[in-house]
Amino acid sequence: MDADVIIIGTGAGGGTLARSLSGTGLKVLLLERGDFLRRTKSNWEPDAVFHRRAYHTAERWLDRQGTPFQPVTGYHVGGNTKLFGAAVLRRRERDFTTVRHAGGESVAWPIQYADLAPFYDLAEQWYFAHGQRGEDPTEPPASGPFPYPPVSHESAIEAVFRRLQAFGLHPFHLPLAIHLDEARYFASPCIRCDTCDGFPCLVQAKGDAENCAIRPALAHTNVSLKTGLRITRLQSSADGRRIVAVHGEGEQGPESFSARVVVLAAGAVNSAALLLASASDAHPRGLANSSDQVGRNYMCHLNSVMLALSPWRSHSTIFQKTIGVNDFYYDSGDSRFPYPLGHIQLLGKVTGAVLKAERPAVPRVAADWFGRHSVDWWLTTEDLARPDNRVTLTNTGQIRLSYTPNNVEAHTRLLSVWRSVLRRIGFPFIFSQRIGVDGVAHQVGTARFGEDPAQSVLDPYCRAHALDNLFVVDGSFMPSIAAVNPSLTIMAQAQRVGEYLKARLAQGDWRV
Repeated sequence: MDADVIIIGTGAGGGTLARSLSGTGLKVLLLERGDFLRRTKSNWEPDAVFHRRAYHTAERWLDRQGTPFQPVTGYHVGGNTKLFGAAVLRRRERDFTTVRHAGGESVAWPIQYADLAPFYDLAEQWYFAHGQRGEDPTEPPASGPFPYPPVSHESAIEAVFRRLQAFGLHPFHLPLAIHLDEARYFASPCIRCDTCDGFPCLVQAKGDAENCAIRPALAHTNVSLKTGLRITRLQSSADGRRIVAVHGEGEQGPESFSARVVVLAAGAVNSAALLLASASDAHPRGLANSSDQVGRNYMCHLNSVMLALSPWRSHSTIFQKTIGVNDFYYDSGDSRFPYPLGHIQLLGKVTGAVLKAERPAVPRVAADWFGRHSVDWWLTTEDLARPDNRVTLTNTGQIRLSYTPNNVEAHTRLLSVWRSVLRRIGFPFIFSQRIGVDGVAHQVGTARFGEDPAQSVLDPYCRAHALDNLFVVDGSFMPSIAAVNPSLTIMAQAQRVGEYLKARLAQGDWRV
């Protein structure tokens, strides 16, 4: 055996699990397709990040119609948390149950909020979570305050915050994972720049999986990391009950590894693709796929960007992403539409340079003017698990992501409601755009967990029903996505799985 535990992927799930297992008697081997993301000046250049997509994979996936597209995802130590917006919200208690939406029902989880609550506490500590309990009327219970105080609003954003309150809403300080100390009790690296949301952090101040999980894990001698290795297949035993080898391709050619436990954490799309690519006589439809659920039920939120423009009110906001609004999370507020709408949060500042990178045809003078006069929002509603929204592979092994948005009316209504609110508080011109199939940052659902092996891929501890030593700890396990960013829940569940693995492996039991 090369290790007790092999973890494939170093993002929110894999990285957090590695830290959970560090400092133990277990030998942990991390395998990562990419490398450490280089710290260069282009980390902060909008043209490199948003136009040239220098930090995203160059590979092409296919959509439902077979049209190639470049997914907004990358392969780095730390996974997609290297470029995430650092919003770290807990699922609401009701999000673990069946919830009725305009487009159907969400799927109940096999665990409850209380099962994850202590791990949410720990994940917030590990990932430098800043926030303020008691402001968000939908927030679930917690054992205490956030580990760090809320990130303060800049003056123009504070004015928006107050106008929203005066309108009768309940804006709150958005929980953020950044290494910042505004009281200056310690020398924190964060400089509150305008190149945070969507950018790799040049000063290593973002609470991403590299900084908060992988590097702390590698400080322990029981954890090692191998980069530049693309895993191509997981080999099962003749009886199909165990993973006996992990095969990959590196710079030096093919390599193989073995361990008592194999944990897949490559992201919901790539994890499903790897399980399907690992079909064998014992698993003819793909590993862990006796239920035919692997790759199915893909969810990724319905997301829109909204720019609210006030021609007569300019501002010089730099770090903008500090407000969240959940007043429409449970209820539209309209008795004619008694369904949830979703979550609203500020974006990182859409500067003139960012707008120009996203829309090269816009003159730079106009882009700069927009940047000085806009306040920029991110609106999220829940899409629902649908079996035909799925990941498959072509005959040549190319990923095909067949996805049709659902529960669309709720998203349309949230956009309409928020436009109305923004106009009432002084922003007469509103521009919005839906995120397309290429925006896969919130990917979940392709190997859902549950009690019934006929309806799920994993058990409640994320172990494959059909294999004794295979776990999946990225967003694949989620039966529903709710309407908040999934990263903190992935981290919390990875810690929960880590505690389970430590207990079972300490007993000398490989049949975990």
